Amino acid sequence: MRPLPRHIRAVRGLLATILTALASVAALVTATAPAQADTTICEQFGSTTIQGRYVVQNNRWGTSETQCVTATDTGFRLTQADGSVPTNGAPKSYPSVFNGCHYTNCSPGTNLPAQVSSISSAPSSISYGYVSNAVYNASYDIWLDPTPKTDGVNRTEIMIWFNKVGPIQPIGSQVGTASVGGRTWQVWSGSNGSNDVLSFVAPSAISNWSFDVMDFVDATVARGMAQNNWYLTSVQAGFEPWQGGAGLAVNSFSSTVNTGGTGPGGPGNPAAACEVRYATTVWSGGYTADVTVRNNGSAPVDGWKLAFTLPSGQRVTNAWNATVSPSSGAVTASPLAHNARIAADGSQTFGFQGTYSGTFAKPSGFSLNGTACTSV
Repeated sequence: MRPLPRHIRAVRGLLATILTALASVAALVTATAPAQADTTICEQFGSTTIQGRYVVQNNRWGTSETQCVTATDTGFRLTQADGSVPTNGAPKSYPSVFNGCHYTNCSPGTNLPAQVSSISSAPSSISYGYVSNAVYNASYDIWLDPTPKTDGVNRTEIMIWFNKVGPIQPIGSQVGTASVGGRTWQVWSGSNGSNDVLSFVAPSAISNWSFDVMDFVDATVARGMAQNNWYLTSVQAGFEPWQGGAGLAVNSFSSTVNTGGTGPGGPGNPAAACEVRYATTVWSGGYTADVTVRNNGSAPVDGWKLAFTLPSGQRVTNAWNATVSPSSGAVTASPLAHNARIAADGSQTFGFQGTYSGTFAKPSGFSLNGTACTSV
């Protein structure tokens, strides 16, 4: 082959040098470019999604000072947390990441709300990043309600305090200790005026943990603060800051709810089979209800409790052969001393009088000691 002229060889050499330099620059840009830009939210109730399945929310409600969260690929960090509130009152916010539904904001593809009795397991993992120059708790929230509620406040809130810094304490008072999920917790119980709160407080800080949410749900049902026919509506991991909080982080979060479990009522459970007969006499604005609870199981049920939800507009005014409380909404009928046992293949009867507005309807969703009953 005839060699190329010198000036053509020089041009080709220059082009090769330029292309090599451009390739080096491209490689450097590719190596240093982030996979995905973080998203910063400063709106009071602003939110965004991560991993296509969880919601990160700012959720500032107790102060007018600026708060910003930055959502990452796996969690979030609190990048600005101005202001403070008194430590003997409520916190100023709850920045968090969640699976489920919170005030009509539902995470993508979630299967929540789900009835507690249908959940076989709910594995979750959390990794927290803490700071020392603030007053806060690291709180994992589990929300339960008698209905599959996706808006407003749920009936019972379970709080797991992974860490607390400063002179703060859970709602209510300490009612003892408990072993849940292989760990020992201080247990606090109370109400914030809108919902019941059961708190499990770690005696020392926990930075990361993998556990089953249902262990805490079961412990709450055992304490009579929820029922197995209620619904798990959301699980949330975040922080409640009272003072400061910038730098706090949920490094990673995962939550899965596996449904298809049979729930309570297996062999040996005395409330494995029950049925409720609900007979009424209705007149304009008022009614009476005669309720028969039958135990179809093979063992007696002692200290029975029948839970159900009265339709909107109905209120109990008095009862016989049982106490019924509260007077409206999700109520529980409890026996008196003389009828506290329902024998195997036996029944107990109680009744109450009430008022109603609008169109009268019968309740549904009866459960005996946490186990769903058939209504006949």
